[in-house]
Amino acid sequence: MMSRVRLSCITNAIALLGFCIAAGVAQAADSAYPTRPVRLVVPFAPGGGVDATARIIAPKLSESMGQNWVVDNRTGAAGNIASEIVARANPDGHTVLLALDTQLTANPSLYDLPFSVEKDLQPVVILAVSDQIVVVHPGVAAKTLKELIALAKQKPGAFRHGSAGVGSSNHLAAELFKKVTGTDIVHVPYKGAGPSIAAILAGEIQMNISSTASTIGFIKAGRLRALASTGAKRGKSLPELPTVAESSYPGFEAIQWYALVVPGATPKSIVARIHKDSLKALQTADVRASMERLGLQQELTTPEELVARIKKETATWAAIIKDAGIRLQ
Repeated sequence: MMSRVRLSCITNAIALLGFCIAAGVAQAADSAYPTRPVRLVVPFAPGGGVDATARIIAPKLSESMGQNWVVDNRTGAAGNIASEIVARANPDGHTVLLALDTQLTANPSLYDLPFSVEKDLQPVVILAVSDQIVVVHPGVAAKTLKELIALAKQKPGAFRHGSAGVGSSNHLAAELFKKVTGTDIVHVPYKGAGPSIAAILAGEIQMNISSTASTIGFIKAGRLRALASTGAKRGKSLPELPTVAESSYPGFEAIQWYALVVPGATPKSIVARIHKDSLKALQTADVRASMERLGLQQELTTPEELVARIKKETATWAAIIKDAGIRLQ
């Protein structure tokens, strides 16, 4: 009997020792993070607010973490290709997604996704929030939002607007705009805000609702005409520009945000490290200055707050998409 008891105790002790060793190895691996360059997956082409944010934050994270953060633009399907890459990646913190809000909140209502946003992706932190700007090509005979709406109503279907893809935040903002203004403007989706802006500059489309970051340089150069901001109040970068809400459509608001997201099973210690270093980077003077020049605002969040925001906005967009009859084209 004693030998059996001793054998059982020894077996349990060995099992416990093995567990402790495994836990110690895992903890050591987490504390050593990152051990190689981090791949920062950006879902849209250069020229938009998401890519601009990546280019601002990546050098700072490289500096603070001791490993390069390498921006990898993987475009297509309104960000779903990039999202799936990260959802399927090894959850060790070395593959990170810089997501546009609607990738996480609207796309589940528009696409039959091969992954679960809730289960396969883990939110970390919001890096930037941006108003969007209603812009037109200088050749459009409208100097104000009211004039644009009047022109669009005179010629239903004659004007075209671009977006970063079906279900992107600027697409949904435009659909909301068309709904509240009663206008018929044809949607032309592109693979990112950059190509969409290139299209309006070339005169292929007449109107866009795009982030301040992707439009402000062209507005100041006179290559695009800004008519209104979609924020709840006027932005600091273009304080003279009225909001859509001011222009006879009270309550209108359509902002976008950009957040870091990791694979769902990523250890909390790694999530905490990315969160901590991101907040540190956002508080540096040069990052603040770069973001302000592009009209990007900071809205610091915890991972838990971001999870709650995604859940709330997912329900909101699901209702809007259903009510507006938005569907894949």
